Amino acid sequence: MHPLLSKTASVMVVACLAQGVARAALFDVDPGPYPASNGHFASWYQDSHGRVLDFCLSRAQSSRVPGTPGAPSYMCSLIPNPGVFDDTKPIVFPSNFPDEAFWFTADGTLVDAARGINLSYGAAIEATFSGGLPAENEQISFARVRMRIDVPTAGTYVITHPYGVDVFNVTTPGRRAINMTRDLGIGDPQVFTGALKGDIGPFLRGVNGPYTETNPQTGAAETFVGDPNLTEAVTGSPYNTNYIRIEGPNGLDVRTTVFAVSGKLSSVVRPTPLITQRGTYSRHAGDSAPVAQQDVFVMAPPPPGTVTLASNSPALALIENTATGNWYAQSASNPTLPSNLLLTADNHLAIASSTPTTLALPLTDLVIIQKAEYSLSTGQLTLVASSSDETSPPLLTATSGTGVTIGALSGDGAVKTLATGISPIPPALVKVTSSNGGSDTEEVVIVQ
Repeated sequence: MHPLLSKTASVMVVACLAQGVARAALFDVDPGPYPASNGHFASWYQDSHGRVLDFCLSRAQSSRVPGTPGAPSYMCSLIPNPGVFDDTKPIVFPSNFPDEAFWFTADGTLVDAARGINLSYGAAIEATFSGGLPAENEQISFARVRMRIDVPTAGTYVITHPYGVDVFNVTTPGRRAINMTRDLGIGDPQVFTGALKGDIGPFLRGVNGPYTETNPQTGAAETFVGDPNLTEAVTGSPYNTNYIRIEGPNGLDVRTTVFAVSGKLSSVVRPTPLITQRGTYSRHAGDSAPVAQQDVFVMAPPPPGTVTLASNSPALALIENTATGNWYAQSASNPTLPSNLLLTADNHLAIASSTPTTLALPLTDLVIIQKAEYSLSTGQLTLVASSSDETSPPLLTATSGTGVTIGALSGDGAVKTLATGISPIPPALVKVTSSNGGSDTEEVVIVQ
């Protein structure tokens, strides 16, 4: 069955939980043009740790796991399909081309016969065709997470994996009682940006890699983040959950830490990823001078990657959390506004071809809406909001979710209010923006 027709789930998905802070999955994708040698697919994807993986069509084979006649140990996940793709013949689009191909795969299994558990897990950035068979103007890509799990009893099961946590309520136990495929990012043909916001990213990497093998067709040395012919421990999970764990009824709690991973490292030179998330300050009156605090959050490659601030920025030492690429810094400097923090991310120690990236992060106050309430009986909207700048309270202005100005909040201190008539209907959302750059958006609570 074609992958786009195999999205089945025999259980209720109770929740999909993202651990930790919000994250970017993949960072960038080849903007084109897309060569015929790749079937007119994107040549590469880049993750937020800076690694760029090529569209994996190489016939390089593993030197660790020898293949057998008719079953080569390819370093790419090349899947023969009789009548569609013959892996013993040259790859030619569309006459002899895989109907499924990949930039990245990570597969794991977990079998505990005594407990009745048989789990199959797959994560991938996949290429296929909207009509099922190789054809021009039908090229699509997506980010996939798939789980197929035999469980012995009904109940709630929690699956923790490298790209999140999924909770399933199983009412009918047995073979494939949990059967879930989540494909995100499918867009129009030859639009490959959708997978950037899927579940997959950064790419998992085998801890014993990278591996170098020779392409038999070109004689060139090629490098891979893993060997799909063997299983090994990995790194790269955005949540530092480099394992698959299943928890369930009767104290069930088992896991595996090994995966089979594929992905061909690209020779494409790309800038170091740097995603600025938040730069805020607060200050309040102290005994003799204002007490200030600055907080900076960014995403960038983990060590040996570095994130530094320009010399004219406050003395901030960024620290990275558990190899996930989430960086944070705090300073007690009292800022002079307006202020931009200049941050530079450099990943050349991990990826020699990587070039540094410098971005400006505006330093703003932190605005919090404490109350956004609309009375149907009076037609009054009541707002209460505050700024983290208590020593020089800025102007706070409210707008609706559609951008219509509602008015300025008033008050002598950092906490300000606004009560005004709105008709004929209340706004669904309100946004309060500070003259010092901060903002907050909240849904309006409707009361009688």
